[in-house]
Amino acid sequence: MKRLPLADTALAVAIAVLAVGVAAVSDLFSNEDRHVDAFALALAAIAGLTLAVRRRYPLVTLAVVTAACTTYLLVGYPYGPILFAYFIAVYTVARYLPWSRSAPASAVALVVLLTHLLTNRAAFGGALGLLPGAAWAIVPFALGLIVRVQREAVARERAEEVRKHAYDERLRVAQEVHDVVGHGLAAIKMQAEIALHLLAEKPEQAETALTAISRTSTEALDEVRATLAVVRREDDARAPAPSFNRLEELRERMTESGMRIDLTTTGSPRELPVAADLAGYRVVQESLTNVLRHGAGNTATVRVSWEDDGVEIAVGNPSPEVPTSRDGLGIPGMRRRITSLGGTFSAGPTGDGRFEVRARIPLEARS
Repeated sequence: MKRLPLADTALAVAIAVLAVGVAAVSDLFSNEDRHVDAFALALAAIAGLTLAVRRRYPLVTLAVVTAACTTYLLVGYPYGPILFAYFIAVYTVARYLPWSRSAPASAVALVVLLTHLLTNRAAFGGALGLLPGAAWAIVPFALGLIVRVQREAVARERAEEVRKHAYDERLRVAQEVHDVVGHGLAAIKMQAEIALHLLAEKPEQAETALTAISRTSTEALDEVRATLAVVRREDDARAPAPSFNRLEELRERMTESGMRIDLTTTGSPRELPVAADLAGYRVVQESLTNVLRHGAGNTATVRVSWEDDGVEIAVGNPSPEVPTSRDGLGIPGMRRRITSLGGTFSAGPTGDGRFEVRARIPLEARS
């Protein structure tokens, strides 16, 4: 059985002690015919101690407290802190139960409590007692409802943040897989066409193309496994994380696919956050993949310029345009990667018969 919350237990004991103590002391100075006796003290103790289970059984707590308070007042005992127990019980129902259950329960409890106006000589007579009596239910109910609405709003915001984080994570994984698989398949397609063209007349060169296909597919699979391993939070990734340090390897693979790539790096390379390093590599990879798919002449230039406050990437090729991916990846995916890090991105014709992708990543990139 779950233990009762310490705060509720302490509150219940405090209210019970206060109700019993004040009732006993006030009786010494009371001129009323109905003096506080053991029955009155027992009712006060029951009303207070029942609050210990208020969050676990809010309706039961309200029923018991209302019965104790109503009996206390119907008998004719004087007003006292026993009504604090009723106040807290109504608040609890409004705070922890939906409106459809809390409102009817509180209304019934109020009607029951107000019956003492007909018998208790200490109460205001007739209709005059309805307003102060109703306040003991309306005020705590309103407070409980306000707190409940606020807490539900906070919970919805947190749930929305969790959903957004999950969506962003799925989008990131989709982008990674798109870049890896798209790049690998484009290279494999090019090599396969070369192999088919040379197979009959120059089988030895076709063998070279087939070997390149095998190596490219293996590397692509390793990168996919590495990406999925990160998602599963495993430490046995089979390939090192893509970064600016591996651009030369990327150039060599693309060269084997039949491309001519001029790779130039200027400035002093420095360490970037992992996300920024990966984003820079993916921009170059996706740009070259687009050149392989859509470019004219299969030639490209890659410029990586390290500056004091960031690194700039420029990938160009002699082509009037490169179609963007309609599925939200490709060039839109590159733009999303860079801008999420606080960088800038552009892609389009340069006006001299070339298409160029430019990206700039700040050294203090947002993670």
